[in-house]
Amino acid sequence: MTFEERIDPELREGLAIFEALGFEAKELSGETLTTMRATAAQLFAAAMAEVPPNDAVVREDRVAPGPNGDVPVRVYRPAGASGTLPGMLWIHGGGMIFGNVDQDDPACDAYAEGVGCTVVSVDYRLAPEHPYPAPVEDCYAALAWMSENAAGLGIDPARIAVGGASAGGGLAAATALLARDRGGPALVFQLLVYPMLDDRDATPSTKEFAGILSWGREHNVSGWAQYLGGAKADAYAAPARATDLSGLPPALVQVGELEVFRDEDVDYATRLLRAGVPTELHVYPGVYHAADVAAPQARTSVRMAEERVEALRGALHPQAAAV
Repeated sequence: MTFEERIDPELREGLAIFEALGFEAKELSGETLTTMRATAAQLFAAAMAEVPPNDAVVREDRVAPGPNGDVPVRVYRPAGASGTLPGMLWIHGGGMIFGNVDQDDPACDAYAEGVGCTVVSVDYRLAPEHPYPAPVEDCYAALAWMSENAAGLGIDPARIAVGGASAGGGLAAATALLARDRGGPALVFQLLVYPMLDDRDATPSTKEFAGILSWGREHNVSGWAQYLGGAKADAYAAPARATDLSGLPPALVQVGELEVFRDEDVDYATRLLRAGVPTELHVYPGVYHAADVAAPQARTSVRMAEERVEALRGALHPQAAAV
């Protein structure tokens, strides 16, 4: 069967978004990358123009001090919420080379409202203009700011999670490793949505999904090359290289059957379990990379979103979950 034939029928139309973004190109760099970034911004603006404002969530743009200047962050809090809430640092995707906080406004609204938490979304610097370690250090700086300013943000510093999708999932895993190895901030959960974890591109799934109209092997090679900028990858660049996963927060790992990241994500979840880290792993049949974003109304996409909210509620509101 071809890649397209293996896709869940409800998700097939979603591939059109990858075609519109220019994913038929194999090398996402230079002028191609510039065009993709501009196209993504236009498509997002057009989509959001049709979405009514979410009055259930209040947004505020702030800045966190970073290693090379201020790091923009966006704070989402349930409207009318009083007192202290748990918090989550959210990290957007984009292959390390495109994307911004705007694209995840709907998702962060949904987490704030559905989980009952304050979300801090970080607008980290992108490669190739800012290669490793700039992006992950921006994410860690946002986490540190979030913890240090918890009282003013109305966040319980003992109930903070980190999460992200795709490149953001990889950066979330790396941020959790940094927090462990630097002695904090303490994290209670990591939400890793089809995370980008391994720069080596050596798994069977990376080879299986070359030349596809989604995030394929060629795109992954391009993204990693620009992110590393010629530097040698370590565990904070590519968390799959970490040899010790003990002491990390519990995790939910989600990945599609039909994507480059499948095998590295399954391996990472398995190694978390072997290290004694409570971990839930979901592999979704017939699902390609970011299919839930491309076709959000599909039943599998809805289930993926619901499972994230459920996992975060359990981690951030443990007393309520125990009732």
